[in-house]
Amino acid sequence: MDYRDAGVDVEAGRAFVDQIRNLVHSTFRKEVLGGLGGFGGCFQLPGGYQEPVLVSGTDGVGTKLKIAQVLNRHDTVGIDLVAMCVNDVLTSGAEPLFFLDYLATGKLEKEQLTEVVAGIASGCKQAGCALLGGETAEMPGFYQVGEYDLAGFCVGIVEKSQMLDGSQVKVGDVAIALASAGVHSNGLSLVRKIVSERGFAWDQRPELLGGQTIAEAFLTPTRIYVKPLLAARKAGLEIHGMAHITGGGLPENLPRCLGTNQAIKINLNSWQIPPVFQWIAQAGNVNPEAMYNTFNMGIGFVLLVPPAQVEQTINYFQAEEIPAFAIGEVITGDNSLVGLLS
Repeated sequence: MDYRDAGVDVEAGRAFVDQIRNLVHSTFRKEVLGGLGGFGGCFQLPGGYQEPVLVSGTDGVGTKLKIAQVLNRHDTVGIDLVAMCVNDVLTSGAEPLFFLDYLATGKLEKEQLTEVVAGIASGCKQAGCALLGGETAEMPGFYQVGEYDLAGFCVGIVEKSQMLDGSQVKVGDVAIALASAGVHSNGLSLVRKIVSERGFAWDQRPELLGGQTIAEAFLTPTRIYVKPLLAARKAGLEIHGMAHITGGGLPENLPRCLGTNQAIKINLNSWQIPPVFQWIAQAGNVNPEAMYNTFNMGIGFVLLVPPAQVEQTINYFQAEEIPAFAIGEVITGDNSLVGLLS
C-alpha cells in the first residue's frame, strides 16, 4: 500500500498549489519576501513607524460552510474567512498586513478548493493584505468527500500612539453603526435548523427577501470595512473606539470597545432591521432577545466618535456606499448595553 491507497493524493496536492499560485501572488504587497512554497511566509515590516505594535486575529467561517457545500457554491466563503479576521484586527486601529489560511478536506477536489482560495484572495485584496501562505490538509475519514473546513490568521500593524484600547472613549461619545451586508458569518446553525425543520428549500424566494433565494441571502459575504476606515482615520476623522459585530451580536461585542465604568445607551428606533432578519424571526418564531443575541441585526461594525464628528462621519461613509447611522451614546455604567430590549 501507499499514501494514495489511504486516500491522500500527494500529486494532487502539488497540482493544487500550482493552480492557486497566481491567485496568491495577486495579493502580494511590496513587503512580501519570497514566493509560495516555502516552509514559512516572510514579510518585512513597513517603515515609518516609531513604535509599531503587531495585532493578530484568527477565526473561521462556521457552519456557513455547510450551506456552501450543500449548494456546491464556494466562491464567497473565502471572503467571509478573511473578513472575520481583518475586521477584528481593525478594531485596534491596525492595518492588516498579511493573512494565512488552513484548509482541511476529506478529498482534495481542485476546482472546488480553487474557488475557495479565489474568495480568500478577493478578501485579502479588499483588505489590502497579502495572502502570505497557508496549509491544505487532506484528511480522508475525518471529513466526508466534498466537505472542507477553513480557518484563518491575520497580522496587522498600528503605531502605538494610534492604537485604540478603550482608554480614548469618553462619556457622551456617539455610536455610529455601519451597515452589514446581511447575516455575515454568525448564526447560520440556527438558520440551517429553521430551513431544515420548517420545510424550506434553499432555492425558495420568500417575499421578504425581495427576489433573492434563501441560499443567495445567506451566502452573501461579510462586508470588509478595512480600507474605508483606515482612510477615514488618515483623513482626520476622530474615532475613539470600534467594535466588530459578530457572534453574540450587539450585546456581546459593542461593550468590548468601552473604557472602565462606561456603558452604551442604544436607541432601538434608530435603524431599520433588514428584511433577512425579519424572515429569520418569522420563519423560525425566534424571539427578539434571541435575535439580538445571535445576529448582527443589520449592523456589522460600530464606531464611537465625539458628538461634533457625527455628521461628518455619517456623510463620509455614505459617500463610500456604506450606510451609516447614529444608534446611541456612551454613558456612565457597567460595561453593558442599555435600552436594547426595554
